[in-house]
Amino acid sequence: MSMTTQRTRTISNVTIGGAMANVALAVGKLIAGILGQSSAMVADAVHSFSDLVSDVVVLVMVRVAGKGKDKNHDYGHGKFETLATAIVSLLLLVVGGKMLLDGFEQALSAIRGAELPPPSAIALWAALTSILVKEILYHWTARVAKKVNSPVMLANAWHHRTDALSSIGATLGIGGAILLGGRWTVLDPIVGCLISVIILVVAVRMAIPALSELTDGSLSDEIEQRIESTIVSVKGIERMQKLYTRQSGPRFMIEAIVEVNPDLTVLQAHDIVDKAETKLRQVFGEETHISIHIEPSRQ
Repeated sequence: MSMTTQRTRTISNVTIGGAMANVALAVGKLIAGILGQSSAMVADAVHSFSDLVSDVVVLVMVRVAGKGKDKNHDYGHGKFETLATAIVSLLLLVVGGKMLLDGFEQALSAIRGAELPPPSAIALWAALTSILVKEILYHWTARVAKKVNSPVMLANAWHHRTDALSSIGATLGIGGAILLGGRWTVLDPIVGCLISVIILVVAVRMAIPALSELTDGSLSDEIEQRIESTIVSVKGIERMQKLYTRQSGPRFMIEAIVEVNPDLTVLQAHDIVDKAETKLRQVFGEETHISIHIEPSRQ
């Protein structure tokens, strides 16, 4: 089994596991919200259902991204994974924005004197269960995402965490209403507003690198410096004239123009380039796309 196939299977298995947990949590929270007379828990259940959309996007796009090269995609399908990252980030922006708007409206309504019926303990237990399960899903997904270098999987991990954060707001609101009386339901929307701001910040931080990659933005200065130092460390390469970089999913795309002694034979120059490519793949991975053009040095 190739590394790409193994990577795709790992991401799919973790995402399917998260999706199954999302379905169970969403149904459980919806039932608890209805039986416990908690509008916060019903809203939290809807949030959990929205996570399923994120899971489906990840599953579909990662499978496409793992197809490799074909007749119509000479550079592979890696950017489909990047596109999925952008979509999940957009979903986070929508969820965060909706939570902020709803929280603001509910807080304003409570300040003006509106009072919701106090929820029952079943809604509180559902919220606490959701926090625990979603935090476990976040840490599991994030750990595997870092291991296989998958930005979209990391974005989906944060989607799990937004659900946990949403449940924290619901817990505070429900717990405050149960322990302190109906007027303390204002805690729910206030905390929800604060949490939604965190979600929006995370979404933006996820979206920026994804959009940069989709528009063929260069790799960071730090990575480009590592690429240059790796290339010029090869004996026979006198200077790197130009460097072009970008990213396609988890794979780096490196194109460079280097200078070598003009008296070298074609075979000697080719051997030098082979050594440079081997060294780059040792540093940045076997899937790295590399194209090195040779120019005679000026003596």
